[in-house]
Amino acid sequence: MVEAINLKAGMAFEKDGKLIKVLESNHHKPGKGNTVMQMKLYDIRSGATVQTTMRPEEKVQQAILETKDAQYLYTQDDTAFFMDLETYEQYEIPVDSIVEERKYLLENMQVKIDFFKTEVIGITLPNVVQLVVKETQPSIKGATVTGSGKPATMETGLVVNVPDFINEGDKLDINTQKGTYLKRSGK
Repeated sequence: MVEAINLKAGMAFEKDGKLIKVLESNHHKPGKGNTVMQMKLYDIRSGATVQTTMRPEEKVQQAILETKDAQYLYTQDDTAFFMDLETYEQYEIPVDSIVEERKYLLENMQVKIDFFKTEVIGITLPNVVQLVVKETQPSIKGATVTGSGKPATMETGLVVNVPDFINEGDKLDINTQKGTYLKRSGK
């Protein structure tokens, strides 16, 4: 058991048969009344995000999540297929549970599969991925890094804002946490 005051972003717990992941946790002391924990929580199974408050001393059952190194194989219909890199066992994950992550996934990419006991609950991407620019406006001669930029559609369908000197076919490093351009990584 863990008290609400000790819950941090990234931790998971079980409550009322639900598996909950903490997205944000803030200690809040209103002018009058007792201290509360303001929490932004994500229901892993349903995909719902809720804002709630908990008493700091309220106890919940912490869920221990495990991860395994895996490789993304392909998507067919509404299922994404991954392979455990040690046992070669394959895992199927419904695509609607990894909607955001799919914007960064390329075949054969290494990821981590997140488990709760034996249940697959999602994937964790590397912090940086390399994607090729599929479509963008032509580069502007003499453009500098400090310009306001332009939108670029990557090979996965992800749209990011890039500097004006970026061209179609350029390979870029993209931050998967923020969905932002980091640098050009070569042709």
